[in-house]
Amino acid sequence: MEYRQLGRSGLKVSTVTLGTMTMGGKGKFASVGEVGLEEARRQIDMCLEAGVNLIDTADVYSNGASEEIVGAALGRKRKGGVLIATKARFPMGDGPNDRGLSRHHLIEACEASLRRLKTDVIDLYQVHEWDGLTPLEETLEALDMLVRHGKIRYVGCSNYSAWHLMKALHVSERNRLPRFVSQQIHYTLEAREAEYELAPLALDQGLGILVWSPLAGGLLSGKHRRDTTPEGTRQLAGWTEPPIRDQDRLWNIVDALVEIAGELNISAAQVALAWTLGRPAVASVIIGGRNEKQLRDNLGAADVKLSDAQRERLDQVSAPPLLYPYWHQLQTASDRLGAADLSLLGPHLKKKA
Repeated sequence: MEYRQLGRSGLKVSTVTLGTMTMGGKGKFASVGEVGLEEARRQIDMCLEAGVNLIDTADVYSNGASEEIVGAALGRKRKGGVLIATKARFPMGDGPNDRGLSRHHLIEACEASLRRLKTDVIDLYQVHEWDGLTPLEETLEALDMLVRHGKIRYVGCSNYSAWHLMKALHVSERNRLPRFVSQQIHYTLEAREAEYELAPLALDQGLGILVWSPLAGGLLSGKHRRDTTPEGTRQLAGWTEPPIRDQDRLWNIVDALVEIAGELNISAAQVALAWTLGRPAVASVIIGGRNEKQLRDNLGAADVKLSDAQRERLDQVSAPPLLYPYWHQLQTASDRLGAADLSLLGPHLKKKA
Protein backbone atom coordinates (compact mmCIF):
# COMPACT_ATOMS: atom_id res chain seq x y z
CA MET A 1 0.00 0.00 0.00
CA GLU A 2 1.27 3.46 -0.89
CA TYR A 3 0.78 6.40 1.47
CA ARG A 4 0.43 9.97 0.22
CA GLN A 5 0.60 13.28 2.03
CA LEU A 6 -2.82 14.83 2.46
CA GLY A 7 -2.44 18.26 0.91
CA ARG A 8 -0.01 20.52 2.77
CA SER A 9 -0.67 18.75 6.06
CA GLY A 10 1.82 16.39 7.64
CA LEU A 11 -0.76 13.58 7.56
CA LYS A 12 -0.19 10.58 5.31
CA VAL A 13 -3.12 8.51 4.09
CA SER A 14 -3.34 5.23 2.22
CA THR A 15 -4.15 5.51 -1.47
CA VAL A 16 -7.25 3.44 -0.75
CA THR A 17 -9.72 4.59 1.92
CA LEU A 18 -12.52 2.43 3.29
CA GLY A 19 -15.87 4.11 2.66
CA THR A 20 -18.78 3.14 4.89
CA MET A 21 -21.90 4.38 3.13
CA THR A 22 -22.84 0.70 2.66
CA MET A 23 -22.96 0.19 6.45
CA GLY A 24 -26.27 0.50 8.25
CA GLY A 25 -28.82 0.07 5.48
CA LYS A 26 -31.36 2.56 6.83
CA GLY A 27 -33.69 4.80 4.83
CA LYS A 28 -32.52 5.71 1.34
CA PHE A 29 -29.09 4.24 2.10
CA ALA A 30 -30.57 0.72 2.04
CA SER A 31 -30.25 0.91 -1.76
CA VAL A 32 -26.48 1.39 -1.38
CA GLY A 33 -25.86 -1.49 1.01
CA GLU A 34 -26.95 -3.16 4.22
CA VAL A 35 -23.65 -4.16 5.81
CA GLY A 36 -24.16 -5.02 9.48
CA LEU A 37 -21.73 -5.05 12.41
CA GLU A 38 -20.20 -8.49 11.93
CA GLU A 39 -19.56 -8.01 8.22
CA ALA A 40 -18.24 -4.52 8.93
CA ARG A 41 -15.72 -6.02 11.35
CA ARG A 42 -14.53 -8.41 8.65
CA GLN A 43 -14.31 -5.63 6.07
CA ILE A 44 -12.34 -3.38 8.40
CA ASP A 45 -9.96 -6.21 9.29
CA MET A 46 -9.46 -6.95 5.59
CA CYS A 47 -8.64 -3.32 4.88
CA LEU A 48 -6.26 -2.96 7.83
CA GLU A 49 -4.42 -6.10 6.75
CA ALA A 50 -4.03 -4.57 3.28
CA GLY A 51 -2.52 -1.41 4.77
CA VAL A 52 -5.54 0.92 4.64
CA ASN A 53 -5.19 3.54 7.38
CA LEU A 54 -8.22 5.81 6.72
CA ILE A 55 -11.91 5.04 7.26
CA ASP A 56 -14.42 7.57 5.94
CA THR A 57 -17.99 7.95 7.12
CA ALA A 58 -20.60 10.68 7.69
CA ASP A 59 -23.28 11.39 10.25
CA VAL A 60 -26.01 11.32 7.60
CA TYR A 61 -25.17 7.79 6.40
CA SER A 62 -28.12 5.71 7.57
CA ASN A 63 -28.93 8.49 10.06
CA GLY A 64 -25.89 7.80 12.23
CA ALA A 65 -25.94 4.00 11.99
CA SER A 66 -22.81 3.93 9.82
CA GLU A 67 -20.82 5.84 12.46
CA GLU A 68 -22.19 3.59 15.20
CA ILE A 69 -21.10 0.47 13.31
CA VAL A 70 -17.64 1.91 12.62
CA GLY A 71 -17.23 2.79 16.30
CA ALA A 72 -18.34 -0.65 17.47
CA ALA A 73 -16.32 -2.50 14.81
CA LEU A 74 -13.04 -0.69 15.39
CA GLY A 75 -12.84 -1.26 19.12
CA ARG A 76 -9.23 -1.34 20.23
CA LYS A 77 -7.98 -1.12 16.64
CA ARG A 78 -8.60 2.62 16.93
CA LYS A 79 -5.33 2.80 18.87
CA GLY A 80 -3.34 1.16 16.09
CA GLY A 81 -2.89 4.16 13.83
CA VAL A 82 -6.31 4.01 12.19
CA LEU A 83 -7.54 7.42 11.04
CA ILE A 84 -11.23 8.31 11.13
CA ALA A 85 -12.82 10.85 8.80
CA THR A 86 -16.43 11.89 9.07
CA LYS A 87 -18.66 14.67 7.76
CA ALA A 88 -21.46 16.98 8.83
CA ARG A 89 -23.93 19.33 7.11
CA PHE A 90 -27.04 17.37 6.10
CA PRO A 91 -30.24 17.08 8.19
CA MET A 92 -29.97 15.00 11.35
CA GLY A 93 -33.38 15.98 12.71
CA ASP A 94 -36.55 17.88 11.90
CA GLY A 95 -35.63 21.16 13.57
CA PRO A 96 -34.57 24.27 11.63
CA ASN A 97 -31.09 24.13 13.20
CA ASP A 98 -30.54 20.39 12.68
CA ARG A 99 -28.71 21.01 9.40
CA GLY A 100 -26.20 23.34 7.79
CA LEU A 101 -22.80 24.67 8.83
CA SER A 102 -23.78 27.03 11.63
CA ARG A 103 -21.74 27.06 14.83
CA HIS A 104 -24.77 25.58 16.60
CA HIS A 105 -25.14 22.62 14.25
CA LEU A 106 -21.45 21.87 13.67
CA ILE A 107 -20.57 21.66 17.35
CA GLU A 108 -23.67 19.61 18.12
CA ALA A 109 -22.99 17.32 15.14
CA CYS A 110 -19.36 16.79 16.09
CA GLU A 111 -20.23 15.83 19.67
CA ALA A 112 -22.82 13.37 18.37
CA SER A 113 -20.33 11.85 15.91
CA LEU A 114 -17.74 11.44 18.67
CA ARG A 115 -20.29 9.53 20.76
CA ARG A 116 -21.35 7.27 17.90
CA LEU A 117 -17.76 6.60 16.84
CA LYS A 118 -16.73 5.88 20.45
CA THR A 119 -13.66 8.08 20.13
CA ASP A 120 -12.22 11.20 21.73
CA VAL A 121 -11.01 12.77 18.49
CA ILE A 122 -11.87 12.77 14.78
CA ASP A 123 -8.80 12.89 12.56
CA LEU A 124 -10.40 14.57 9.54
CA TYR A 125 -13.65 16.48 10.00
CA GLN A 126 -15.23 17.48 6.70
CA VAL A 127 -18.04 19.88 5.90
CA HIS A 128 -20.19 17.71 3.67
CA GLU A 129 -21.71 20.32 1.36
CA TRP A 130 -21.82 24.08 0.82
CA ASP A 131 -24.08 26.17 3.05
CA GLY A 132 -24.86 29.46 1.36
CA LEU A 133 -26.77 30.83 4.36
CA THR A 134 -24.05 30.57 7.01
CA PRO A 135 -21.09 32.98 6.83
CA LEU A 136 -17.82 31.18 6.21
CA GLU A 137 -16.36 33.03 9.19
CA GLU A 138 -18.89 31.33 11.48
CA THR A 139 -18.25 27.88 10.03
CA LEU A 140 -14.48 28.17 10.20
CA GLU A 141 -14.56 29.67 13.70
CA ALA A 142 -16.62 26.68 14.85
CA LEU A 143 -14.08 24.31 13.30
CA ASP A 144 -11.29 26.30 14.99
CA MET A 145 -13.02 25.86 18.34
CA LEU A 146 -13.26 22.11 17.78
CA VAL A 147 -9.57 21.90 16.85
CA ARG A 148 -8.53 23.92 19.91
CA HIS A 149 -10.63 21.74 22.19
CA GLY A 150 -8.99 18.59 20.81
CA LYS A 151 -12.17 17.24 19.23
CA ILE A 152 -10.82 17.23 15.65
CA ARG A 153 -7.33 17.34 14.14
CA TYR A 154 -7.70 18.37 10.48
CA VAL A 155 -10.52 19.92 8.48
CA GLY A 156 -11.65 19.33 4.92
CA CYS A 157 -14.58 20.11 2.66
CA SER A 158 -16.70 18.12 0.25
CA ASN A 159 -18.78 19.03 -2.80
CA TYR A 160 -17.67 22.67 -2.91
CA SER A 161 -17.37 24.60 -6.14
CA ALA A 162 -14.01 26.23 -6.87
CA TRP A 163 -15.17 29.71 -5.88
CA HIS A 164 -16.65 28.39 -2.65
CA LEU A 165 -13.37 26.72 -1.82
CA MET A 166 -11.15 29.68 -2.72
CA LYS A 167 -13.33 31.99 -0.65
CA ALA A 168 -13.01 29.61 2.32
CA LEU A 169 -9.23 29.45 1.95
CA HIS A 170 -9.09 33.25 1.85
CA VAL A 171 -11.18 33.57 5.03
CA SER A 172 -8.95 31.02 6.76
CA GLU A 173 -5.80 32.90 5.85
CA ARG A 174 -7.21 36.35 6.63
CA ASN A 175 -8.62 35.35 10.03
CA ARG A 176 -5.93 32.79 10.94
CA LEU A 177 -8.45 29.97 11.12
CA PRO A 178 -7.95 26.28 10.26
CA ARG A 179 -7.36 25.72 6.57
CA PHE A 180 -8.96 22.90 4.61
CA VAL A 181 -6.30 20.27 3.89
CA SER A 182 -8.50 18.23 1.55
CA GLN A 183 -11.56 18.22 -0.64
CA GLN A 184 -13.69 15.12 -1.09
CA ILE A 185 -15.14 15.16 -4.60
CA HIS A 186 -16.69 13.00 -7.28
CA TYR A 187 -14.09 12.34 -9.98
CA THR A 188 -14.10 9.40 -12.38
CA LEU A 189 -13.41 8.49 -15.98
CA GLU A 190 -17.10 9.13 -16.62
CA ALA A 191 -17.18 12.43 -14.68
CA ARG A 192 -14.07 14.52 -15.27
CA GLU A 193 -15.57 17.95 -14.54
CA ALA A 194 -13.18 18.38 -11.61
CA GLU A 195 -10.35 18.86 -14.10
CA TYR A 196 -11.68 22.29 -15.11
CA GLU A 197 -11.36 23.98 -11.70
CA LEU A 198 -11.19 21.73 -8.65
CA ALA A 199 -8.12 19.68 -9.57
CA PRO A 200 -6.05 22.71 -10.71
CA LEU A 201 -7.11 24.51 -7.52
CA ALA A 202 -5.95 21.54 -5.44
CA LEU A 203 -2.55 21.62 -7.14
CA ASP A 204 -2.18 25.39 -6.80
CA GLN A 205 -3.40 25.65 -3.21
CA GLY A 206 -2.01 22.38 -1.86
CA LEU A 207 -5.17 20.39 -1.09
CA GLY A 208 -5.38 16.63 -1.23
CA ILE A 209 -8.21 15.11 -3.23
CA LEU A 210 -10.26 12.26 -1.76
CA VAL A 211 -12.50 10.71 -4.40
CA TRP A 212 -15.97 9.53 -3.50
CA SER A 213 -17.77 6.94 -5.64
CA PRO A 214 -14.72 6.42 -7.90
CA LEU A 215 -16.60 3.69 -9.78
CA ALA A 216 -19.55 5.99 -10.52
CA GLY A 217 -21.92 4.05 -8.32
CA GLY A 218 -20.68 0.77 -9.82
CA LEU A 219 -21.20 1.81 -13.45
CA LEU A 220 -17.45 1.49 -14.13
CA SER A 221 -17.12 -1.92 -12.48
CA GLY A 222 -17.51 -3.77 -15.77
CA LYS A 223 -20.68 -5.49 -14.57
CA HIS A 224 -22.87 -2.91 -16.30
CA ARG A 225 -22.76 -3.11 -20.09
CA ARG A 226 -24.77 -1.51 -22.86
CA ASP A 227 -27.66 -3.95 -22.56
CA THR A 228 -27.12 -5.40 -19.08
CA THR A 229 -27.72 -4.10 -15.55
CA PRO A 230 -27.19 -6.76 -12.85
CA GLU A 231 -29.78 -7.45 -10.19
CA GLY A 232 -29.12 -5.95 -6.76
CA THR A 233 -27.33 -2.85 -8.04
CA ARG A 234 -27.83 0.76 -6.99
CA GLN A 235 -29.27 1.70 -10.37
CA LEU A 236 -32.09 -0.85 -10.19
CA ALA A 237 -32.70 0.18 -6.58
CA GLY A 238 -33.33 3.77 -7.67
CA TRP A 239 -30.01 5.40 -6.68
CA THR A 240 -29.47 8.38 -8.98
CA GLU A 241 -25.84 9.39 -8.33
CA PRO A 242 -24.04 10.19 -10.53
CA PRO A 243 -26.23 11.55 -13.34
CA ILE A 244 -25.30 10.14 -16.75
CA ARG A 245 -25.59 12.73 -19.53
CA ASP A 246 -24.12 10.74 -22.42
CA GLN A 247 -24.93 7.02 -22.46
CA ASP A 248 -22.82 6.27 -25.55
CA ARG A 249 -19.76 7.89 -24.00
CA LEU A 250 -20.28 5.91 -20.79
CA TRP A 251 -20.43 2.58 -22.60
CA ASN A 252 -17.41 3.46 -24.75
CA ILE A 253 -15.49 4.07 -21.53
CA VAL A 254 -16.69 0.76 -20.07
CA ASP A 255 -15.69 -1.06 -23.27
CA ALA A 256 -12.16 0.36 -22.96
CA LEU A 257 -11.98 -0.61 -19.28
CA VAL A 258 -13.04 -4.17 -20.04
CA GLU A 259 -10.49 -4.46 -22.87
CA ILE A 260 -7.61 -3.22 -20.71
CA ALA A 261 -8.75 -5.41 -17.83
CA GLY A 262 -8.52 -8.40 -20.17
CA GLU A 263 -4.98 -7.44 -21.15
CA LEU A 264 -3.91 -7.25 -17.50
CA ASN A 265 -6.06 -10.15 -16.26
CA ILE A 266 -7.68 -7.98 -13.61
CA SER A 267 -11.15 -6.49 -13.14
CA ALA A 268 -12.44 -3.42 -14.96
CA ALA A 269 -13.05 -1.85 -11.55
CA GLN A 270 -9.36 -2.12 -10.71
CA VAL A 271 -8.45 -0.44 -13.99
CA ALA A 272 -10.86 2.44 -13.32
CA LEU A 273 -9.55 2.93 -9.79
CA ALA A 274 -5.91 2.79 -10.93
CA TRP A 275 -6.61 5.48 -13.55
CA THR A 276 -8.09 7.77 -10.90
CA LEU A 277 -5.17 7.20 -8.53
CA GLY A 278 -2.83 8.36 -11.26
CA ARG A 279 -4.50 11.75 -11.64
CA PRO A 280 -2.85 14.94 -10.30
CA ALA A 281 -3.51 15.86 -6.64
CA VAL A 282 -5.47 12.65 -5.90
CA ALA A 283 -4.43 11.37 -2.47
CA SER A 284 -6.87 8.49 -2.06
CA VAL A 285 -9.92 6.82 -3.58
CA ILE A 286 -12.76 5.85 -1.27
CA ILE A 287 -13.96 2.32 -1.86
CA GLY A 288 -16.62 0.19 -0.27
CA GLY A 289 -18.43 -3.02 -0.95
CA ARG A 290 -21.78 -4.66 -0.47
CA ASN A 291 -19.79 -7.79 0.34
CA GLU A 292 -16.24 -8.95 1.01
CA LYS A 293 -15.69 -10.12 -2.57
CA GLN A 294 -16.35 -6.64 -3.98
CA LEU A 295 -14.18 -5.01 -1.33
CA ARG A 296 -11.26 -7.39 -1.86
CA ASP A 297 -11.34 -6.75 -5.60
CA ASN A 298 -11.34 -2.98 -5.09
CA LEU A 299 -8.43 -3.20 -2.66
CA GLY A 300 -6.39 -4.83 -5.41
CA ALA A 301 -6.38 -1.56 -7.35
CA ALA A 302 -3.69 -0.19 -5.02
CA ASP A 303 -1.13 -2.43 -6.74
CA VAL A 304 -2.23 -1.92 -10.37
CA LYS A 305 0.16 -0.10 -12.72
CA LEU A 306 -1.22 1.06 -16.05
CA SER A 307 1.09 1.64 -18.99
CA ASP A 308 1.28 5.05 -20.64
CA ALA A 309 -0.48 3.60 -23.68
CA GLN A 310 -3.32 2.24 -21.57
CA ARG A 311 -3.73 5.56 -19.78
CA GLU A 312 -3.78 7.35 -23.12
CA ARG A 313 -6.58 5.08 -24.37
CA LEU A 314 -8.65 5.83 -21.30
CA ASP A 315 -7.87 9.56 -21.48
CA GLN A 316 -9.01 9.76 -25.09
CA VAL A 317 -12.25 7.80 -24.73
CA SER A 318 -13.28 9.87 -21.70
CA ALA A 319 -11.89 13.30 -22.67
CA PRO A 320 -14.19 16.18 -21.63
CA PRO A 321 -14.73 19.10 -24.02
CA LEU A 322 -12.51 22.12 -23.47
CA LEU A 323 -14.88 24.81 -22.16
CA TYR A 324 -14.39 28.58 -22.16
CA PRO A 325 -12.07 30.19 -21.06
CA TYR A 326 -9.82 27.15 -21.41
CA TRP A 327 -10.01 26.82 -25.19
CA HIS A 328 -9.13 30.51 -25.41
CA GLN A 329 -6.22 30.08 -23.00
CA LEU A 330 -5.00 27.16 -25.07
CA GLN A 331 -4.92 29.36 -28.17
CA THR A 332 -3.53 32.55 -26.63
CA ALA A 333 -1.77 31.82 -23.33
CA SER A 334 0.18 28.63 -23.95
CA ASP A 335 3.50 30.48 -23.59
CA ARG A 336 2.82 31.33 -19.93
CA LEU A 337 1.00 28.44 -18.23
CA GLY A 338 1.79 27.18 -14.76
CA ALA A 339 1.69 23.64 -13.40
CA ALA A 340 -1.93 23.90 -12.31
CA ASP A 341 -2.95 25.21 -15.76
CA LEU A 342 -1.10 22.39 -17.47
CA SER A 343 -2.98 19.73 -15.52
CA LEU A 344 -5.89 20.54 -17.84
CA LEU A 345 -4.28 22.10 -20.91
CA GLY A 346 -1.08 20.04 -21.11
CA PRO A 347 -2.60 17.11 -23.06
CA HIS A 348 -4.17 19.55 -25.54
CA LEU A 349 -0.81 21.25 -26.08
CA LYS A 350 0.75 17.88 -26.92
CA LYS A 351 -1.91 17.33 -29.58
CA LYS A 352 -1.14 20.72 -31.12
CA ALA A 353 2.61 20.09 -31.20
